[in-house]
Amino acid sequence: MPRPSVKNKLIESAEDVFRRQGFNGASVQDITGAAGVPKGSFYNHFESKQALAAEIVRRYARGTDHSMLQGDASPLERLREHFLTQAGRTRATGVEFGCLLGTFAGECASAGDQVHVAVREVLDAWTDAVADVIEAGQAAGEITTARPARTLAAFLIDSFEGAALRAKTYGDQSNLIEQLDIALAALRA
Repeated sequence: MPRPSVKNKLIESAEDVFRRQGFNGASVQDITGAAGVPKGSFYNHFESKQALAAEIVRRYARGTDHSMLQGDASPLERLREHFLTQAGRTRATGVEFGCLLGTFAGECASAGDQVHVAVREVLDAWTDAVADVIEAGQAAGEITTARPARTLAAFLIDSFEGAALRAKTYGDQSNLIEQLDIALAALRA
């Protein structure tokens, strides 16, 4: 049976440490301790904590389920299902720790350029994916054309992330669904 790689142990452990402690609250020692590897092995795989965090942001994005954005359901239904799936992902990893992307976004100013760029790339790609569905809804007359699809997509994501931040504060997602429904209602034509 192959042994798990040290790099993968570091990535998986760091994701959990960053989720619980944030970028600034986590040290390389915290990460290597959680991974059960010597501190010196960290620098065999990553040039810095910032480089590791940027990789985790991109890994988190690759693990995001966008399948709900496809299909035959109405665009508003697809958007709702997509964001419900995202809420489920946050619930599975701990509402009190919030969305990992939101955690890193909140620390971009102090986490460094690599993290800032990674978060921006992920948010841009997510915005593009949501905007595609909104454009379909606009073409079908289901979603307002008063604003560009990309602007509405950013609004929807920002509303969701804000509601996730509030849920993190209270350790409870009960209002998140209501907030999502309010944001989706604002998109109706």
